[in-house]
Amino acid sequence: MRRWRMRNRRRGATTVAALVTLSMALAGQQLAEAGGGPTASVPVPKLHWKPCAPNTDYDCATAQVPLDYAKPRGRSISLAVVKRKATGPGRRLGTLFFNPGGPGGPGTIQFPQNYEFFPKQVRQRFDIVSWDPRGIGNSTAVNCFETPEQAARWNAGHPAGFPVGQAQRRQWIASYRELGRLCEKRDPELLRHVGTVDTARDLDRLRRAVGDRKLTYMGISYGTILGATYANLYPSKVRAMTLDSDIAPSAWTNNGSDDARLPTFLRMGSDRSAAATLDRFLSLCGSASTARCAFSAGGPAATRRKFDQLTDRLRAHPVGIWTYAKTVSDTISSLYIVHPGWTALAARLQQLWNGQVPSAAPAQPAPPTPYPIPYLGEEQGAAVFCGDSPNPRNPWLYHRYEEASAARTGDAGRDWTWAAEPCATWPAVAATRYVGPWNKPTAPILVVGTAYDPSTPYSNARAMSKELANARLLTNTGYGHTALLNPSRCVNAHESRYLIDGTLPRPGTRCAQDTPPF
Repeated sequence: MRRWRMRNRRRGATTVAALVTLSMALAGQQLAEAGGGPTASVPVPKLHWKPCAPNTDYDCATAQVPLDYAKPRGRSISLAVVKRKATGPGRRLGTLFFNPGGPGGPGTIQFPQNYEFFPKQVRQRFDIVSWDPRGIGNSTAVNCFETPEQAARWNAGHPAGFPVGQAQRRQWIASYRELGRLCEKRDPELLRHVGTVDTARDLDRLRRAVGDRKLTYMGISYGTILGATYANLYPSKVRAMTLDSDIAPSAWTNNGSDDARLPTFLRMGSDRSAAATLDRFLSLCGSASTARCAFSAGGPAATRRKFDQLTDRLRAHPVGIWTYAKTVSDTISSLYIVHPGWTALAARLQQLWNGQVPSAAPAQPAPPTPYPIPYLGEEQGAAVFCGDSPNPRNPWLYHRYEEASAARTGDAGRDWTWAAEPCATWPAVAATRYVGPWNKPTAPILVVGTAYDPSTPYSNARAMSKELANARLLTNTGYGHTALLNPSRCVNAHESRYLIDGTLPRPGTRCAQDTPPF
């Protein structure tokens, strides 16, 4: 996953939530006190591995798990699972489970696409397994539309990026209210059982299915909340866990309160982090020549002014489909992957500056995917996020939040505020939520945070390392969303030592990315 948020674009990372009632908070607390594990009567799924396709290095399997762990003999659902065997040399240590974020990231697609980013020693010593979490992709999935044509009509029914002006706000709110209505009509039971707790239970079943006594895990973005939840539901089952580009548990759950007050992304500080990353992009671009950064205006301050002038111009005069909101949202998305994302973003902004519709990037050969590309409507990420993380339920308040955020963070605040608004009218709350405590004693956990991350702020990595009982923070002094997808040999070396033999970096360790922007 490229970005954790609801909108189904090349960023995840891709989201909405319902107001959590006191009874749900109490249920989560009771779950925490009980240890969180499903009853022993729930059988371990059998994984019948077979090559995903001829001439592929990946094996595929399907796991059957209960929809509702409280009713293990009731309805079952399918999980699509994919594995890449350890390449050797060296003794195989076990299985590394990987979640690519989202919520809504399909592991069967994104893990093979990102396999080469995993440290070489990790690929040698571990089978790496990923899966489409319940509700997502090739697993039993949330799909709120009868036909692809109906989905396309709905997608065309609201503004790109975020709404601008009262008329677009009405259109936006009505569109997402309709999405919630359609989802509730199609499969209301599934909507209430795609939350993080149920996925953590699935993960423990998969761990047992591959025969590992304890879990070795890597989660990025939303995958960090999944990892933290697993660690506190099954604290004695953690062998090693790397959490990269973190969401602070207290921000995700709002400390277990049923009073949302602010949307999740503003609680996290995603607006501030995106604004800071955008400022660095413009400053570094301005310090480079136009040969290296097409949007450069010859200096940092001049380039920042140029961006402001461009967005002001687009408010009044869009360039084709490129409105002000679409351009801002695309800009934030494109900060996720530094190479080639930042250079390509600069080229698009320069074309818009020249009044030209940005040309499509040359098609890059995509890594093969062992599974077919599934339907990935944004309601899939929404079902997870909306059910787990409380957001204000009055859709008409979001304009107020938008203006308050924009006053301190500019355009980024508008984008991140409206990303959570669909939560206001989402119809379902997760049947079970984990709201803490987050400090159950575990084996040491490695937390990786990037200094300039446009989605999950570095402050959230600090919070994650403090809220967990036994965690060590590794600082990546670079840019973009996740150290995994913005490579650092230094980070990879520390992750490899930790995952293989448990050696943590020294407190205060800092790493740099391999290749700076521009």
